[in-house]
Amino acid sequence: MAPLLGILCGLGVFLIWWSSWVQPQVEAKETGPGRLELLLTSAGIEKVTGGGLLLTCAGCGLFALLVFFVVTGSPPVAACFSLFGSWVPFAAVRWRARKRRAALRLLWPDIVDHLRSAIRAGLALPEALIQLGFKGPEELRTLFLDFGADYRSGGQFEAALNRLKARLADPVADRIIEALRMTREVGGSDLGRMLGTLSEFLRDSARTRSELEARQSWTINAARLAVAAPWVVLVVMASRPEAMLAYNSATGAMVLLGGLLVSVVSYSVMLRVGALPEDQRVLR
Repeated sequence: MAPLLGILCGLGVFLIWWSSWVQPQVEAKETGPGRLELLLTSAGIEKVTGGGLLLTCAGCGLFALLVFFVVTGSPPVAACFSLFGSWVPFAAVRWRARKRRAALRLLWPDIVDHLRSAIRAGLALPEALIQLGFKGPEELRTLFLDFGADYRSGGQFEAALNRLKARLADPVADRIIEALRMTREVGGSDLGRMLGTLSEFLRDSARTRSELEARQSWTINAARLAVAAPWVVLVVMASRPEAMLAYNSATGAMVLLGGLLVSVVSYSVMLRVGALPEDQRVLR
């Protein structure tokens, strides 16, 4: 008992000494949205979280695993197509994000022209942005109506502008909004001229990028065809049970694994070689 009492007394003295010191309070750092949340926002999907997307990928992968195992009776083949199935939701979200960004790239010059006309007509900058909810492009009217509701409910232009930038989730929108914010804070009479120059720049950039994407499309389509062809042949071979038995062995599984690695690496390299530089959101 003597050692136990000594330990307890020592622990009590240590706790008394520890409690006499003031512990510094660590402020919790605000964490922004993750990559999946930013990807979903840029795709225009607001009601799905990053965890929901991961669960969807897992569900699609499990569904593909069960279907191909029933059809082929080969666990290695089913596992390969399970990986493809789990990638489908993520690829669909990325495709939608690219399509939305390309569509917005064509709309921004018109939006800038609307802002320029409204400001020249004597409207304040918040009212000019609100008017885009009624006279702007139909694809973005809802977002600018939400900006108007935020601004009228709180009367804080900065907060409403930040929410609008988060909803748009586009690098061009970030530049436009930051330019408007700086003009409002600093002041000046060159806002109309600045918007006119920005509109011309955006039109030239969209025209050039459209031409490059049209010439680049054959490279991407060739990469997709080259990757999909062996796996389509494998699906056709699934109608012959004796062919699927060859993949149930260790050698067959290694062949499938090697083919999967070659397909993924080759597809990634070809996309990287033929990819155009994407605008990054540096002002979010």
